[in-house]
Amino acid sequence: MTTSEFVTSLKEAFGENVQLPIAFSFSDTPLTEPKEGLRCLLGVFPKVRKGSPVTLAGKFLSCGGGMVYMGTSPLTERIPNFVSNIEKYQKTPDMVREYVENLHVTPATKPYFNLQRVDTLDSWEGIEGLIFFATPDVLSGLCSWTFFDDNSESAVITRFASGCASLITMAVTENRKENGHSCFLGGFDPSARAMMQANEMTFVIPSCRLHTMLANLRECCLFGTEGWGRIRKRIAGE
Repeated sequence: MTTSEFVTSLKEAFGENVQLPIAFSFSDTPLTEPKEGLRCLLGVFPKVRKGSPVTLAGKFLSCGGGMVYMGTSPLTERIPNFVSNIEKYQKTPDMVREYVENLHVTPATKPYFNLQRVDTLDSWEGIEGLIFFATPDVLSGLCSWTFFDDNSESAVITRFASGCASLITMAVTENRKENGHSCFLGGFDPSARAMMQANEMTFVIPSCRLHTMLANLRECCLFGTEGWGRIRKRIAGE
C-alpha cells in the first residue's frame, strides 16, 4: 500500500476529518531548514500536525532527558534524581536508571531528525514509524486494526515513559529487534500531556510492524462492519 493509498484508506475508515499520523525518520540530509536547541519535542508537533515538516539538528533537543531518549547524549546523574525527587514520576533514582538501561536506547548515527505528516511522504522508505494523536474512538480503531492479526500479549504495549521516549525511542528500539512487532500506547507523562489536547493519547506503529498492518488494513473491522460503522459516524460527527 502506497502512502497516498494509505491516506485514502485512513479517511475511509475514520472519516475525512481524521487527524493524519506523523512519520519520523533520521537522515543524512535535512528535510527542511533545521532547528536546534528545542526545549521539548512535543513543542514542534502542532506545526507538523498542520502539515509543515520539521527537521531537528545537532543534539535535536536541549532537554537532558530528551537528549538521552533521542540517542544524542549519555545518561547523567542529574536525570534520575530529577525524575524521581523533583517530578516524582518514579519512587527512586535507581528505578529511573534501571528504566533507561532497559530501554536500550539506540545512539543517533545520523545528524538530522525529521517529522512530517504522512500525506507529505513520497514513500515509506527510511521512516522509523508513524505517530497518531488519537481520541478514544480513534484509538479503539487503531487497536482493533493492530489486534486483527496478532494475539500476543505484546501487540500493544504501554510503559512508563517521557513523551519523546514513548513516541520515538521505543519504536526505534523495536525496529532493531529481530522479531519486533509491538505498537506503543502513550501520552501518560504529565509533562507531555500539558502540551497535548485533553481528549487524546498517542499511538505509535514502528516500521517493523507497519507493512504487515498495511497489508491487513482493509480486511479488518474498520471496513464494512456494522460495529465499527457506528463508531465511525460518531468520529465524523454524523
